[in-house]
Amino acid sequence: MKNQFVADTLYMIADLLDLKGDLFFKTRAYRMAAQTIEALDNDIETIVQQGRLESIPGIGEALAKKITELVQTGKLEYLERLKKEVPTGLIDLLSIPGLGPKKVAALYKNLGITSIQELRKAANNGELRTLEGFGEITERNILRGIQLLEKTSGRVLLNVAYEDGNRYLSYLQKCKKISKINIAGSLRRMKETIGDLDILALSNDPEAVMEHFVHYSEVAEILAKGPTKSSVLLHDNLQVDLRVVEEKSYGAALQYFTGSKEHNVTLRGFAIKKGYKLNEYGLFDKNTEAYIAGKTEEEVYKKIGMQYIEPELRENRGEFEAAKNKTLPTLVTYDGINGDFHVHSIWSDGSDSIETIASVAQQRGYSFIGITDHSQSLKIANGLTEERVQQKLHEIEKIGKNFPDLRIFCGTECDIKTDGTLDYSKKILEQFDFVYIGIHTAFKMDKESMTQRIVRAMDNEQVNFMAHPTGRLIGKRDPYEVDIEQIIDAAKETDTRLEINSFPDRLDLDDVHIKQAKDHNVRFVLGTDSHSINHLDFMRFGVATARRGWLEKKDILNTSSVQEIEKIIGT
Repeated sequence: MKNQFVADTLYMIADLLDLKGDLFFKTRAYRMAAQTIEALDNDIETIVQQGRLESIPGIGEALAKKITELVQTGKLEYLERLKKEVPTGLIDLLSIPGLGPKKVAALYKNLGITSIQELRKAANNGELRTLEGFGEITERNILRGIQLLEKTSGRVLLNVAYEDGNRYLSYLQKCKKISKINIAGSLRRMKETIGDLDILALSNDPEAVMEHFVHYSEVAEILAKGPTKSSVLLHDNLQVDLRVVEEKSYGAALQYFTGSKEHNVTLRGFAIKKGYKLNEYGLFDKNTEAYIAGKTEEEVYKKIGMQYIEPELRENRGEFEAAKNKTLPTLVTYDGINGDFHVHSIWSDGSDSIETIASVAQQRGYSFIGITDHSQSLKIANGLTEERVQQKLHEIEKIGKNFPDLRIFCGTECDIKTDGTLDYSKKILEQFDFVYIGIHTAFKMDKESMTQRIVRAMDNEQVNFMAHPTGRLIGKRDPYEVDIEQIIDAAKETDTRLEINSFPDRLDLDDVHIKQAKDHNVRFVLGTDSHSINHLDFMRFGVATARRGWLEKKDILNTSSVQEIEKIIGT
């Protein structure tokens, strides 16, 4: 559905018109149309095809023509023309949280500010507080907004939000006035980056809950405090919203505040077809307004005629068809992992000994652990020479005797050279229990060359797994240019398992590519890429990403027994 895309474009037009100083009624028309389309239960593309745009309140002939052009071409000539009429830097300023078009226009008119750099300098020098309608608080908020924007475009990595959210949850659970509480939003869906935290609670004394909520020690600023909803900003600039709802609405509210916008819009559409109306307060008869369901999420989905959909799947990527047909996958569980294949030790660039890693793995209840150090050419990571490989093999054999219930696999993260050959000879590769391959150099190769480099490496009969297949670092480095379809085909052809790297700034493969590979019958491994025993906890984020990619126990080697793993990797 392009509803959100169209709505966002209309919002952008309204902002640009505000910057130009156009009449209020004109900008308001675009914003109202955007809000209407954002809330539509029907697909805007279908409405365009049926010629029904002008039947939507607030959309006349002129707007209908623009929306039609946007839906059919993905572009809008009017928007491009508007952009040329406004200094480019002003559009960038609009992306700063809390800085609207009127303030941007004032900054440009009075101080000549046309870039984020100029704005930061002016704010730091105290120049903004001299403008009408600004003041010291606005100045501070603008500086904070710039910091937030630069922090992965106002979003934080999953592990940061997870830790913040669960610490806050633990604090709130101490409030005796709360009878039920859940994290909602994108964190419950375990997205790779999080914009803010949503928490939902059930209580007969919401005001007492709100008082407890705002007195959390990590709160830096109270943004809003009401009888049933409050918002705060934590010291790390993450916003947290808490809502208290009634028992009969708890499940409906949890569903509403968990699902992506696309998921929720589509679900509301299914509800309407069934004769219902669905919102955050419950499921109601469309005609009589009689309450139907809402205490639990399960009963909401069931009444609409489908299986319960796990939070990680609520992205409108095929889950509704599967839920209606009762073919949703039984997702891999967070406690169903028997070990970690990708851990670095002090033999390369890790900070812990093999014995320490093994001890912690055993404490976690793992049945195996894979010590996967770098290969010889990666000197910056203290990659192992062939002589040191022999020494490491000997050490693992010796240490293994002290851990009879833990299989310590000796693996390698072998570098793929630019020509697709591997960093170790066949003779050395044969001595490892399993072989990971990965790209660690020459990231800027063209797409065809990089693809062939990886495909050739996969074709090596000693290779078992492909590490972090696209090489991305979220917010730091884009994926290298590669034909992911060819990589998936090669993985299937060569029986190479693709890694879901669980390190929070990687999560590579991502959920979309995981689902794509699964649909081609490719199998996977999970690895934390730990360089410290503290990183072993990152496994939960790999499992979450696997779940978002529709993976089941059978798809992931980490869920197998040691005996099954040894058979599959040929040990």
